[in-house]
Amino acid sequence: MTRTLDVPAPAPELATAYFGAELAFEVDPDDLVRDLEAGHTDGYVIVETRAPEAFAQARIPGAVNLPYRDLTAESTKHLDRDVVYVCYCESTNCNAATKGALKLAQLGFRVKRLSGGITSWIAAGYPVEGAAEATPAPGIRCAC
Repeated sequence: MTRTLDVPAPAPELATAYFGAELAFEVDPDDLVRDLEAGHTDGYVIVETRAPEAFAQARIPGAVNLPYRDLTAESTKHLDRDVVYVCYCESTNCNAATKGALKLAQLGFRVKRLSGGITSWIAAGYPVEGAAEATPAPGIRCAC
């Protein structure tokens, strides 16, 4: 038997449940940029969950900065509870988006996470706002 099949693939019903759940929790940069380019921005808010310094350096156009360390019932009382908050951070090497999504969910908000963070966004050539707008540096730092 090959290493690839040492653990058998799940039954189709299990795979459907697993991958469907994964997509319920995440969105990829390509889907998000296509929505933004088409003007489909109703129903969600893009949230940078790192520190304000990171937000100033490079952010997805239209994103708001809600550093995960500052998320409390008090700091989020003004937020719309009828939208989904799409959280992102630096990359898969940073868990600020996960921490931000967790805190928002604990506070009663619906959330998703952007796969790959701003690093994947920039690597795909998608636009950014902020200081890095003129020269998107590959060295975007976690700053969470």
